[in-house]
Amino acid sequence: MRVIVVYDNEALEGYKAGWGFSCYIETETRILFDTGWDGNVLLHNLKKAEIDSFDYIMLSHSHWDHIGGLNHVIDRTDCVILPKSFSENLKREIAKKAEVLEVNNATKITDNFYTTGDLNGEQSAIFKSRKGLIVITGCAHPGLDRIIYKAKEFGKIHAILGGFHNFSRIDTLSNYLAIPCHCTSKKREILKFKNSRVCAVGSVFEF
Repeated sequence: MRVIVVYDNEALEGYKAGWGFSCYIETETRILFDTGWDGNVLLHNLKKAEIDSFDYIMLSHSHWDHIGGLNHVIDRTDCVILPKSFSENLKREIAKKAEVLEVNNATKITDNFYTTGDLNGEQSAIFKSRKGLIVITGCAHPGLDRIIYKAKEFGKIHAILGGFHNFSRIDTLSNYLAIPCHCTSKKREILKFKNSRVCAVGSVFEF
């Protein structure tokens, strides 16, 4: 399993940074998780990473810095997975260009690919890898502890990657490989842990 960060506040050389988040997950299926804010920045980074299409686009929540680039890449997939709490207008607009899969409860999407379900307007992705579960978060507005609790229903967590928002009980992250990205208020403190990794556009993580 491989995860490539393609949109974030920080970027490696040759990539472009922007306010927002998106990553590409490659398992038996190919998933683009969130789309950042600026579609042109997203397209640049996808081209640099040599990524051209996806089986699914998964949107964590409806904030502009996570769905702004959708219109630039929606033609590269046949299905968009989104929380049921998205506005009906937004769901109708997306459905004009791709199949819409609404999720409410924790659900299996494909083998080794799950969603936490709609937790107060936001979903996170869960993947089964050889090392354990990999949890991908957007901003973690519902609370990272709540997301972790839900993900544990599917097995033992190995790594958590994405936005951790204002999660303060960072000592609990010592149990996992922690990769804090966009929208993490205590990123500096988390990155002091031995089991943490830096998140930036162009970062590649193998599990």
